Amino acid sequence: MLRAKLAARRVPLHWTNMFGVIALACVFVLFVTGAILMFAYAPSSETATYHGSYLPLAGAEMSKALESTLYISLELPGGLLLRQAHHWAALLLPAAIMLQMVVAFFTGAFRRPRRLSWVLLFGLLVAALLGGWSGYALPDDMLSGTGLRIVEGIMLGIPVVGTWLSRLLFGGGFPGQIIENLYPLHLASGVLLAVLLAWRWWDAYGHEPARFPGEARTVPAWPNFAVRAGGLFAAATALLFLIGGTVTIAPVWLYGPASPGDASAGSQPDWYTGFLDGALRLVPPGWEFELLGRTWTLAVIVPLLVVGAFLMLVAVYPFIEEWVSGDSRAHDVLDRPRNVPIRTGIGVAGIVFYGALWGAGGADVIATQLNFSLEGVITAFQVLVILGPIVAFDLTRRVCVALQKKDRETVLHGYETGRIVRMPGGGYIEIHRELDAQERGRLVGPAPIEPFIARPNRDGRVPLVNRVRARASRLFYEDRLAPLGGQSRPALPAGEQRR
Repeated sequence: MLRAKLAARRVPLHWTNMFGVIALACVFVLFVTGAILMFAYAPSSETATYHGSYLPLAGAEMSKALESTLYISLELPGGLLLRQAHHWAALLLPAAIMLQMVVAFFTGAFRRPRRLSWVLLFGLLVAALLGGWSGYALPDDMLSGTGLRIVEGIMLGIPVVGTWLSRLLFGGGFPGQIIENLYPLHLASGVLLAVLLAWRWWDAYGHEPARFPGEARTVPAWPNFAVRAGGLFAAATALLFLIGGTVTIAPVWLYGPASPGDASAGSQPDWYTGFLDGALRLVPPGWEFELLGRTWTLAVIVPLLVVGAFLMLVAVYPFIEEWVSGDSRAHDVLDRPRNVPIRTGIGVAGIVFYGALWGAGGADVIATQLNFSLEGVITAFQVLVILGPIVAFDLTRRVCVALQKKDRETVLHGYETGRIVRMPGGGYIEIHRELDAQERGRLVGPAPIEPFIARPNRDGRVPLVNRVRARASRLFYEDRLAPLGGQSRPALPAGEQRR
């Protein structure tokens, strides 16, 4: 029954489909390697004396977590390959999920009936970030210990509940029982990842695959698309193990054991948490005040609020757009980004904002490598994080409108061929090639949608919320050019044929 239904389902062939397959390969590698590593890893903060094969650390005091990590890396056959493949998969998974979200956002794939799919995709991203962050600290080496010290400082800067949260996570004073507390969290993130992935697959199974405008290249989901996806899955899995076996990452034997009184010089977080570090670095010094007998540290509160608000907007954007646009119809055809300038501008602005925070996380590296002053680099990113999204939004919107106008000209007159023909009256014209049905369907544009209209209620008044919604709806649609499906094209000279 399932095979017959999949065989009847047509799936479009588009390069954006590969991101989901790559994410699935990362999850597979994470689960397989993680299941094997958990039998050799000791999630314990208890002190032990190292007597392993790595002589520079012989006799050093360290936690059992680091001792077991060294055993896995240097003595267990294939252990280093498993640990590094696990780490590389954890680094690639957030990138694959983010790219899926970018594609879904710019094409409008989050609209009905796929709003739940967007929320589940966002949940997968959060689970991947949580799993990566908790796994980053489990080796209990100097680098991960430095990261945990930063986490403790952030928690202590949260008013009222900060001290309680820190003691809850660390099990007392730093470092406390952090390994014993993080290990279950790391396992729970893996379970959450599996549940959300299965849920999203089931949700996608209940809907026909969305297609791009004018998309004609489709294949049956079974066996054609399944074989293609399986080949990409195998290639991505093999590549992860190849990188894990040839490219060193997190050499804990060089970092040594974590120490509450020491920090690793030049330490950087994994790339997917760099935007959090960057948000903290961009806050001007001295941002704090005293109120109600407490010191309120804006250097921690403001970055947490800004990043939290940004992530919340990403999660609920499909519901905001539906409310603003008034479009609650089911959509099986995706948008071309140029045909929705406001949404595309918002997406590019969000990318610039995230990129500015992410870049600020490496401000010290940029300053040292390029011989810039650290203060100058921080100031540049402070300006970029505020003005960058505004400029990016306006520039993207203008580019989208220009591209829509170009498409209108192409639909009206066809493609330029470069052939110049002399008319009987002595004039010259250029021959244009007529669009085929597929190309014309791609360029015609979306079906016209009327903006939301604020209508009076029974009392003859227009509620403020409806006036705001109507204004936002007009702004959302004002840069959309009307489609040209019914327009005619100029005739060619006698004796000439369109090509």
